[in-house]
Amino acid sequence: MTRYLARRLGFLLGSFAVAMIVIFVLLRLLPGDPANALLSVNATPEQIAAAQEQVGSNLPLWHQFTLWAGQILRFDFGTSLISQLPVGPEIAARLVVTLPLTVLAFLLAVVLALVIGITAAVKADRWYGTLLSGFSQLGIAVPTFWVGILLVWLFALGLGWLPSGGFPRGDWANPGEALTSLILPVLTIAIVMSASLARYVRTATLDVLGSDYLRTARAHGAGFGEALIRHGLRNGSVPVIAIFGIELSTALIGAVVVESVFSLPGLGSLLLGGITQHDYVTIQGVLVVSTLFVLLVGFAADVVQRIVDPRLRQSVSGNR
Repeated sequence: MTRYLARRLGFLLGSFAVAMIVIFVLLRLLPGDPANALLSVNATPEQIAAAQEQVGSNLPLWHQFTLWAGQILRFDFGTSLISQLPVGPEIAARLVVTLPLTVLAFLLAVVLALVIGITAAVKADRWYGTLLSGFSQLGIAVPTFWVGILLVWLFALGLGWLPSGGFPRGDWANPGEALTSLILPVLTIAIVMSASLARYVRTATLDVLGSDYLRTARAHGAGFGEALIRHGLRNGSVPVIAIFGIELSTALIGAVVVESVFSLPGLGSLLLGGITQHDYVTIQGVLVVSTLFVLLVGFAADVVQRIVDPRLRQSVSGNR
């Protein structure tokens, strides 16, 4: 297991290095020069040359990349071309909103998916089992932003129970107010995500219900619930863990859209602002942090799978 973790960590670092190259190259393939963010429409050649020297776009691409990669390794994300403020602290300030939104939405989605998926599988012959299966299909087809607009119309504009958007100026100085402002965004992401996760939970549960080990446990006198929890839960959770990891990663990406709907000052608004203002430094910083989050989640999901299923650890030992 130690050797596997070392290999997996090496793969993680290699993937991160490749991702940095891809991010850098793709941004440089876009039309325009990063220095344009500092220039007016009628800039003179001298001003253009000075701006290019300031942002380093006059250097060869390989030189630009090595300088940027060296900054990232020192946890220095550079200085915004627009605000002239360090990008790193700005990202950290936005993560205070985005991370709680992502984690809370994911946890709620997992709870909903487990309830819906297991019920839809166990009660597949009942009308409500079929109804829950239909919900998961419908939820996948509904756009996230549409769910957010519907929740705002119902709970904010219609009933007046919750705020329609925004976040407290003091961030989490008042936890109750901060959590209240996240209720609708969390529900928006969780509803859509749980519909997708419920399908995988239902499929895994159906596989467990038709397995020989579950029938053997029932034949030895175990009740249905006891056999399902003691023998089916662990086996059925292995393939679902990988899907949960993927969905947690997409939750961060989905937060970009949701933050726009609810006017939340998270990574999404920072990224959109950077794209609108052609602030390459900010865009690169946000994409690097998002990519690292996705890679770390995938690494954690892979490790958890091997902790849950001893057979995967044995396969790793057998491949040495």
